Amino acid sequence: MGKKKSNKKESKKKKPLVKQKEKSNSFWKQPKFLGIAFGILLISFIAFFPALDAGTVNWDDDRNFYENDMVTSINQHNFWSNTKEIFKSNVIGGYNPLSIWTFALEKRLHDSPSPPWPTLEHAQSMHLTNILLHLVCVLLVFRIAMMLGLNVYGAAFVALLFGIHPMRVESVAWITERKDVLYGAFFLGAMYYYIKFLDSGRKMKYMAIIMVLFTLSLFSKIQAVSLPLSFLAIDYIKNRPLKWSLIFEKWHLFLMSLAFGLLGVYMLRDFGTLENKVEYPIWQRLFVGSWSYLIYLVKSVVPFRMVPLYPYEPKMPVFFYPSMIIAPITLWLFWKAFKSKKKFFVFGILFFTFNIIFLLQIVGAGQGLLADRFTYIAYFGLFFIYGYVFQNLGNWFPKIKNIVLPIGALVILGYGFMSFNQCKIWKDSGTLWTHVLKYYNNITLPFGNRANFYRDSGQTQKALSDYSTVIRLKPNLPGPYNSRGRLYFNTKNNRDTLLLALADYNKAIELEPNDGEYYANRGATYARLGRNQEALNDLTKCLQIKPDHLVGYLNRSVLYNNAGDYERALSDIRSYLKLNPNNPDLWYESARAKRLLGRHQEAIPDYDRAIQGNPRAFFYYERAKTYFTVGNLTKARQDFQIAKQNGARIEPGIEQQIMGQ
Repeated sequence: MGKKKSNKKESKKKKPLVKQKEKSNSFWKQPKFLGIAFGILLISFIAFFPALDAGTVNWDDDRNFYENDMVTSINQHNFWSNTKEIFKSNVIGGYNPLSIWTFALEKRLHDSPSPPWPTLEHAQSMHLTNILLHLVCVLLVFRIAMMLGLNVYGAAFVALLFGIHPMRVESVAWITERKDVLYGAFFLGAMYYYIKFLDSGRKMKYMAIIMVLFTLSLFSKIQAVSLPLSFLAIDYIKNRPLKWSLIFEKWHLFLMSLAFGLLGVYMLRDFGTLENKVEYPIWQRLFVGSWSYLIYLVKSVVPFRMVPLYPYEPKMPVFFYPSMIIAPITLWLFWKAFKSKKKFFVFGILFFTFNIIFLLQIVGAGQGLLADRFTYIAYFGLFFIYGYVFQNLGNWFPKIKNIVLPIGALVILGYGFMSFNQCKIWKDSGTLWTHVLKYYNNITLPFGNRANFYRDSGQTQKALSDYSTVIRLKPNLPGPYNSRGRLYFNTKNNRDTLLLALADYNKAIELEPNDGEYYANRGATYARLGRNQEALNDLTKCLQIKPDHLVGYLNRSVLYNNAGDYERALSDIRSYLKLNPNNPDLWYESARAKRLLGRHQEAIPDYDRAIQGNPRAFFYYERAKTYFTVGNLTKARQDFQIAKQNGARIEPGIEQQIMGQ
């Protein structure tokens, strides 16, 4: 009898699991749910539509992709070697190789004969990819919110908040922050499968999927280390008993988090990102953390002053200190909610805290004390609470039941309108830094970056004005003198402007005599002024200080070449190619130098590398002449035909020589 009773209990335990599975699968088959999901995605897409008109900005976009040689040089021949290099490297101290690899992949696809979006510019297609990844995250949020107990309307409100909240804009409209939407998609995917793992009775096939998604998320952004802690929050809301076993069963996930966390700290420290721009003692940095936590809470409801840079003050503001009251208040609210078994509130607070705690700049990294992008995943916890309140507000306060939906719609409309306009500041570097300067006009970085944009877009007078402002704000910084010198150097090739450039480079070197770039730039200026020996001296000094300075080798090789010293020119070209073997023009210059030295046979492999990187008609033409010189008429004629068909300029008499006509 006892035995039969025991079996009966077991069958009762298993039955809900089957029902839960059916319920889980039914989501994708119900037109009502799919229709709501489509509406959420459409509204979210409209909110970010202006991002498709944006380009790139000089706020890390340059180092992440458009000046990142691992991305820009990628082609069918070096695709896998570049991929390997990407996964071995960090960018600005950050290890997010999968995000960088997606830029390389997009570059490769964009250069293909049939790009995925042939009518879009490259920057537009990158923005579209960001938006589509964000929509994947929004869909997952909608599904996860329902799986964690919200009804369809509460979950829809959560998903809409996640989709259109203005604090999302930095993560979606900034191409560099591909890492947010990419890691977010894998992170939320892992959460989805963890819930399925629990609902299925802990089937290990789901854990295998989770491991893959977690790995991809970690390779996308180090912020994914909080996933195992997020799983503990899910354990709580799924009514799993709070025991140490919950941690032990996830030991492998915590181990992965620890390994990637240590790797991230090592790379940040190695790059120098952990060196604080403003020195606050550790006890004060605790108040930086409490202030940041409080501001993130406030901005989840009232998103104000959204800028990509929140600079440190030279001295900690007095109003940071009272913010520490947020710690006992949060703990008290958490304890009250826990004791009264308000699990939706407890889950939301836990999830938000777990995913923001490592980003509170208690250990400072970077130039700002806040960042809108840090909230991308963390805000799911707060939005979950707001969705729970939204779905129950009418029951708690029956008198306002009929206005809950209109109020919710107004909130979504307001946030969507704010996001739509906020996307426009990412149009280019000019609009971006002008927006920052509305709030912070006493720091040099936005003036300097806007000046660089004006300089590169040919707006010389505006660039000069901004550079001069930077010099006025901080006259002892060498960088602005160097930048203004470059502006003079690039503006007009006449003696007066070159002398202005020379004066600025002299000042930069006076303030910082150990920066190789300043000598390289002054050397180029001397060369234009015809003072070649002084130019050689400066370029040699540059390479002594910075032996990996590519432009130094390039410019010195030009000087040696012009002086007829082809052996030294070739030596500098070789040094350049050791550092950057993916420059086809320098392979051509290497081949040319070898030909001038009479080493024709040795020149052919260099022409091969040049053509491999960029199959220009001119390269084929020069290789044809070289093949002819070494007596290989068959290959000479093949190359000549290709060169001629592709419009190479043919010197008189060469065709008759090579083709025998």
